[in-house]
Amino acid sequence: MNIIEAIILAIIEGLTEFLPVSSTGHMIIASSLMGIQSDDFVKLFTVAIQLGTILSVVVLYFKRFFQSFDFYLKLLVAFIPAVVFGLLFSKKIDDLLESPLAVALSLVIGGIILLFVDKWFKDGKVDNTKDMSYATALKVGFFQCIAMIPGVSRSGASIVGGMSQKLTRKAAAEFSFFLAVPTMFGATAKKLYDFFKDGHSLSGQEINLLIIGNIIGFIVAIIAIRSFIGYVSKHGFKAFGIYRIIVGGIILALLLSGNNLQVM
Repeated sequence: MNIIEAIILAIIEGLTEFLPVSSTGHMIIASSLMGIQSDDFVKLFTVAIQLGTILSVVVLYFKRFFQSFDFYLKLLVAFIPAVVFGLLFSKKIDDLLESPLAVALSLVIGGIILLFVDKWFKDGKVDNTKDMSYATALKVGFFQCIAMIPGVSRSGASIVGGMSQKLTRKAAAEFSFFLAVPTMFGATAKKLYDFFKDGHSLSGQEINLLIIGNIIGFIVAIIAIRSFIGYVSKHGFKAFGIYRIIVGGIILALLLSGNNLQVM
């Protein structure tokens, strides 16, 4: 991986992590199109640059992150299902990460759901995450686990989960952002632990790529979050559904035409 490829992947991560379009799916496809050869560092990079996007949430919602102990308890409750399912199905998840077909199908199916989600859950009454219950937080956590299937979208699954529990679009999106912090931090910490446990080390160039990737991901994610909240509050999720269906359809067409997409 060279610096240009690292910058492109970081931009994609920052743009897509908090949008319901699947950052993992986009990273897999972008890596394939750029011909990036899969190795342990590339796999680490695509996860570790999430630290920059995590920081963007903390910066944008700084006051909310220090508002009450109750806030942290709700995040913990919502985070628990991801820990359990992640440990139980880590091998299967890794296998799915190498399947462009799984990504394409997930993009299309998720896109169809987003076309109708605004109609299905239009009666949201909870407009502030501090008013949501612990039971709601746990249910959103279970919805988030669906995103362990590549192409589903962590933010999309958790937002739909929140809306199904009477959260407004804005409140569901914001809780999805908050929940990303422990979830993505945990995933990154585990990836780093496994990387070094297996005897790998980082060269000076690889460290520089990680630093650059996180800085770019941080900046782009701030812009994406601000834009997304404003847009979805007014217009809903239909446009994201259409986008997912188009992207997933293109990938399926390439696969059916015999194009052997390489994955990370």
